[in-house]
Amino acid sequence: MSHQEALTDYIAVFVAELVQTGMTDVVVSPGSRSTPMAMVMAEHPDLNVHINVDERSAAFFALGMAKASGRPVALLCTSGTAAANYYPAVVEAYYSRVPLVVLTADRPHELRDVGAPQAIDQIHLYGKHAKWFVEMPIPEKSDEMERYVRSVCARAAATAQAAPAGPVHLNFPFREPLVPNLEKEDLFTLKSRETGYVAIEQGIPTLQTTQIEKIREQLKRHEKGIIVCGSLEEDGFVEAVVELSNCLQFPIIADPLSQLRSGKHDGTNIIDTYDTFLRNEDAKNALKPEVIIRFGAMPISKALTIFMKENHDAEQWIIDGGAGWRDPSLLSTSMIYCNEKFFCEAISAQVGERSVSEYLVKWREVNAFTKENLLRIRETSELSEGRLFHLLSDMLPEGATLFVGNSMPIRDVDSFFHFNEKSIKIMANRGANGIDGTISTALGASTVLQPLYLAVGDLTFFHDLNGLMAAKLYNLNIKIIVINNNGGGIFSFLPQSNHPKNFEKLFGTPLDLNFEHAVHMYNGSYDLITDWNHFTSSFERNLENNGLSVMEITTNRDTNLKEHRDLWNFVSQEISRLLKG
Repeated sequence: MSHQEALTDYIAVFVAELVQTGMTDVVVSPGSRSTPMAMVMAEHPDLNVHINVDERSAAFFALGMAKASGRPVALLCTSGTAAANYYPAVVEAYYSRVPLVVLTADRPHELRDVGAPQAIDQIHLYGKHAKWFVEMPIPEKSDEMERYVRSVCARAAATAQAAPAGPVHLNFPFREPLVPNLEKEDLFTLKSRETGYVAIEQGIPTLQTTQIEKIREQLKRHEKGIIVCGSLEEDGFVEAVVELSNCLQFPIIADPLSQLRSGKHDGTNIIDTYDTFLRNEDAKNALKPEVIIRFGAMPISKALTIFMKENHDAEQWIIDGGAGWRDPSLLSTSMIYCNEKFFCEAISAQVGERSVSEYLVKWREVNAFTKENLLRIRETSELSEGRLFHLLSDMLPEGATLFVGNSMPIRDVDSFFHFNEKSIKIMANRGANGIDGTISTALGASTVLQPLYLAVGDLTFFHDLNGLMAAKLYNLNIKIIVINNNGGGIFSFLPQSNHPKNFEKLFGTPLDLNFEHAVHMYNGSYDLITDWNHFTSSFERNLENNGLSVMEITTNRDTNLKEHRDLWNFVSQEISRLLKG
């Protein structure tokens, strides 16, 4: 049997099984050693192959697709540093629990550690950031090999999606010649078990009846409780946690990534201005909880994190269907490994509905009062980061997705994007909280979710300019708002800003770039916003436009810092007056 025949059958079986697992998308970074896999993938009629020449962008593009769809996406590259360039996205996928199947081509074993080109040590390349790693065998044609390849493929897809979801890594050593026989008849025909080699059924972690009853008895002792919801993607969770809130009469502290700040669900108990009023000592004293029930990833708000730390005597329960340890402050009194939706429904059924709680009413009152006073941000005549995000909740169309960059944009969303009924989905890369790959991730998400808007700072935009190539290649529809404060605006809010010597050099890092040329290079439309009327007209004009469009808003870092602090101080004073009668 020829090498080409063995290579072709081996890869065709793997690709056919990949499709049988339900995978529909693969992102390919062109290269030589991955030639056989790429060529066979391109032949499969049920596999969408997306080409992205920059490996770092490619990996984040795949991350965005998987993040938006909730389904595994495959990622293929050649050997060497190409695989290393996938690392940042693999790390993000691991910590944000996004399913990826990373396929790296490699030199065969005899060409490793002997000075061969493009040969690096790819064994466990991603370390503990991959949920599972397999060094695949050299291709051969046999019934045993076919069974093995198909089993590994099924396990990889299932492992990537199993809670907690995350990346898996399969490393494929290929010998030359690398070109498969694409003229082979019935290339993707599976000789047995045509609908999949092995079905992997996965249940959800639940609680026993005695455990639920114990929790019910504990909750009976507490009237002053809060529910904290961070980033969490699970069908039905929003409705379930709202029902739990109604039954327990506990307010829901809703992080913007919890998907609780926008939708048709009941918003009565949704608290969305906590990042402002939890900076006030009178509010924190009046709202002290006896029990904190937390779902999802750690919330964005530092004020909320400090509030939970200061209430370390309260019982703090973390509900995690992924059996992780999301407790950086080491405050949890109970780590409950249970599917989040199941927990809410089970406890709601046991508790029944309580009478209206004065504690809940106080949270609602402070939240409504804060929201009213934050409206002052709309009076800002200059282009302002805070006002921008306050306006977006009104301006974004029904069902839109808002992808937000890290640093200041996600914090401004937390402060100024409040509850509405427009079913706006908010996304961000908050696994490792980096700025790398943000454009590429949003573009990947745009293949699944439309319309999609991306709001980023100038450093984040610059950091992933290569990512715009995907918008050009595939004519993707994305509307980008670049907030250009000429540097790292977040650092103005941090302690190092109190040390002006070398601050600009080390942290401010002004770029002084004109982004218009880069946008036009990728066939995008560009608009430099001059005032709020211009922003409104540009935004409305782009509602109907397809393709890449960029609106750049220029702000001043010092003015932005002063605006935020003045507003927080004003609202804090008003809250103290309210609580002191």
